[in-house]
Parts: sequence; structure tokens; C-alpha cells
Amino acid sequence: MKKKVVLIQDNEEILEIMDQVLEEEGFDVTSSLTTEPIEKIDEIEPDVVIVDDHIRGDKKGSKVIEELKTDPQTEDVSAVLTSTSFDLPKKAKECKADDYIEKPFDIDHMINVVKNNS
Repeated sequence: MKKKVVLIQDNEEILEIMDQVLEEEGFDVTSSLTTEPIEKIDEIEPDVVIVDDHIRGDKKGSKVIEELKTDPQTEDVSAVLTSTSFDLPKKAKECKADDYIEKPFDIDHMINVVKNNS
């Protein structure tokens, strides 16, 4: 069975590239420019959630991950924070993300991070 990934990014081109690469690697990807998939996380049951810190809407991606990690229903879902931020490792640690991907990212590194966390 394919591993499931929820992918939320702020940039449509990056979203499409990551989606395509992960699908080619055999993942079942639910991608979005909004946090809508997070609201359906019980239905999707992802193995890993990848969220950009600068997503559209009221919340930052780090806040979305923090909420997932503090909810007993979703605390075991792997969460990966992505950003161009210079202090991404610190932000990822603070929101309890399992890992992070710095942008611009190396595609092989991104694939490895997703595989290691799914």
C-alpha cells in the first residue's frame, strides 16, 4: 500500500514540483495551497504531513504542526516543516516537527526526508 502524504505549500509551482516528485517516488499525495486537508486529516490518514511555514490563511505552518502534535488523535503523524527562513531548524524544533526541509531544496534531500518520516 502506498504511503500517504499531505502536502501544503504557499507557492503553486513548488507545490506541483513536490507533488510530481513524490508521486513518481510512489507516494499517494494530497496537495493543497490551503490548510483544507488538515481539516480532513481523519479521512485522509496520512503517514506524513509537509507544511510550509508561510501558508495562506490566518495560521503559520508551524502553528498547524504544533496543533497536530498536541492533539492525541494526530500526535503520531509525522510532520515536516518547510521554509526559506534562516532559523528553520529552531522553528521546527519549537513546533515539535519531526523534520524540516529548507528552501530552496535539493530534490534528493526532500525525497529522503519524506521517506525517513513516512
